[in-house]
Amino acid sequence: MCRDSHIAEEITQETFFRAVKSIDSYRGESSMRVWLCQIAKNLYFTYLKKERHTVDIDKLDEEQLIDDGVEATILSNEQTHELRYAIHNLDEPYKEVFMLRVYAEMHFRDIGTLFGKSDSWARVTYHRSRLKIIDDLEDKG
Repeated sequence: MCRDSHIAEEITQETFFRAVKSIDSYRGESSMRVWLCQIAKNLYFTYLKKERHTVDIDKLDEEQLIDDGVEATILSNEQTHELRYAIHNLDEPYKEVFMLRVYAEMHFRDIGTLFGKSDSWARVTYHRSRLKIIDDLEDKG
């Protein structure tokens, strides 16, 4: 889900810490992998809510600035911000299904299980979420 390896590592550690701490609450209705992904997803969403998505020019990679040019790099970051904003504005369950499929690379079967639905439901919901994101980005573009 997260492209920053340090944040991903922190979320992974916290996921396993919370899983061990609350193993008694695991009901076995889904696979352990799905349960762990649910914990990680919730932690990641909490992180995103706390994190402001602004472009800090001082933190931009100097090589990237030289290779791509300052304007192209900032434009790329603005487009990334718009995409994140479009994803964030999706209604549930579209946002969650999209993030689980794209960032967590979960199978539709596991996503469906997580929601207590079929894999077909997960596929349709994912497809609809993509269409909503595309529409939102086209409206802004």
